[in-house]
Amino acid sequence: DHYLGGGIQEESHMKNHKLTRLAALVFSTLVWNAVAQHKEGITAPELNYQAGSSPLANTPMYQSMNPNAPKMTQVEFDKARQTYFERCAGCHGVLRKGATGKPLTPDLTLAKGTDYLKVFIAYGSPAGMPNWQTSGEMTEAEVDMMARYIQQDPPQPPEWGMADMKKTWKVIVPPKDRPTRKMNNYNIANIFSTTLRDTGEVALIDGDTKQIINIVKTGYAVHISRTSASGRYLFVIGRDGRVNMIDLWMPTPDNVAEIRMGLEARSVDTSKYKGKEGDFTDKLAIAGAYWPPQFVIMDGNTLEPIKIVSTRGMTVDTQEYHPEPRVASIVASHFKPEFIVNVKETGKTLMVDYSNLDALKITELGSARYLHDGGWDSTKRYFMVAANNSNKIGVVDAKEGKMEAVVDVGKTPHPGRGANFIHPQFGPVWATGHLGDETISLIGTDPKKHKQYAFKEVAKLKGPGGGALFIKSHPQSSHLYSDAPLNPDPKISQSVVVYDIKNLDKGYTVLPIAEWAGLADDGGAKRVVQPEFNKAGDEVWFSVWSAKDKQSALVVVDDKTLKLKAVIKDPRIITPTGHFNVHNTQHDVY
Repeated sequence: DHYLGGGIQEESHMKNHKLTRLAALVFSTLVWNAVAQHKEGITAPELNYQAGSSPLANTPMYQSMNPNAPKMTQVEFDKARQTYFERCAGCHGVLRKGATGKPLTPDLTLAKGTDYLKVFIAYGSPAGMPNWQTSGEMTEAEVDMMARYIQQDPPQPPEWGMADMKKTWKVIVPPKDRPTRKMNNYNIANIFSTTLRDTGEVALIDGDTKQIINIVKTGYAVHISRTSASGRYLFVIGRDGRVNMIDLWMPTPDNVAEIRMGLEARSVDTSKYKGKEGDFTDKLAIAGAYWPPQFVIMDGNTLEPIKIVSTRGMTVDTQEYHPEPRVASIVASHFKPEFIVNVKETGKTLMVDYSNLDALKITELGSARYLHDGGWDSTKRYFMVAANNSNKIGVVDAKEGKMEAVVDVGKTPHPGRGANFIHPQFGPVWATGHLGDETISLIGTDPKKHKQYAFKEVAKLKGPGGGALFIKSHPQSSHLYSDAPLNPDPKISQSVVVYDIKNLDKGYTVLPIAEWAGLADDGGAKRVVQPEFNKAGDEVWFSVWSAKDKQSALVVVDDKTLKLKAVIKDPRIITPTGHFNVHNTQHDVY
């Protein structure tokens, strides 16, 4: 009877387990479909943005097998790890502690079990988990492998300290051997630095002649280009943590120094302050890493690493320890010798006083979690930073060193640097678009003459749809431009919208940028991304971004007439994404 009873109990447990799995599968599918129909939960553009691959996919890591986890061969584990970093780490974090996605650590996943996890990996969830199997992205066998993988202990990527950095540090042209004056005839202030994402390069393009000056080797998928305070040097950082310093005075501008300051990164800037505490123009550079979670201050002439600061710590909301707070945007204050460092997962803005690196002072401000990108208001006193998954904008007062306000906006704000202009009613405003909805939020930025509107969302403009990455204007322009490259509708992702600032109520005009590019009908995505003005503010440049094996281009629009002015095609322009005008970047004009 004992054995028979045990057998009956086991059979009953198996039946119940199968029913539970079936019920979970049906429930997940029904809820996911309902959410999709009602457009709730995470949107497709947000998913496209968050689920990007990580450069850590092929990095050797420390691994320990959990004896309580389902068995995996070494081949399976290695393949699953690569898949995780290519598709999952952007949402769930390097250590699987959770970022914009849920935590996936063994203390949680082992209790769920393989069958339960397979259902949700395969069919997704309304909280934002993609339906990896039913979308065709993963096979049933791969889903099973991933369900077992996330029950294992997370592999630990290596740290990246001073010794590691110095092994990668190269001074290609020492300062003593560099030009003492400009050695070319280029109008440096109107040069554009265009990211060639998948080739690990930037294209330096003459904004006057529209000709390529040089294709410069850099890190993979350069995230941003920043001009030094003097305007001489260009600093770019790849997602793989490689920082390149380009001297624009050389006969042909090119690299003069480089370093890998981390294993995954996004942000770089240089010291700009000149005042009673000293002249720090071009003296220092700073870069922030996604992994390890840290920032490093470097010599501004050679990129020699000087000071490394970890960002691990407590979150602003629950005051819980987070082991992986990624460094997002960094800007240099115009009011003090400070770098403003925004930390994603903890929701903290760090005011880093660089006047004495031997006695570093950091003022910590808290706003909301998942700080990302942002830009200055027109006075360059207030830094407006998006807490994207909190649907808020933090307003940092760089003069007083305090958090001025936290403003509620639309779903998942992504301003790039944002856009400043004078609104007919509200005065100076700063604007952001959103990944998760069709709105553009306008926030008042003048606490002196328009106090009643200051640091409040004063208006919403209706755009074509979610998936906006960048919004831009210029002091010499009467237009406001917005892209939407991550929108799933090609008609939207291949065009931009433009508003007349003096008559915002009439809505937007659509510019068919990809169509104007006249590219081959080769099946390329032709996503249009990042409006960027020239120095004079009378031209707007756009990237038409297709796959590495497809034709891409840059399109230049006349800002006065909104007509096509030029198309830049060259076989060397491969996967162009962001581009940065030297003058506008140097002086924070947007």
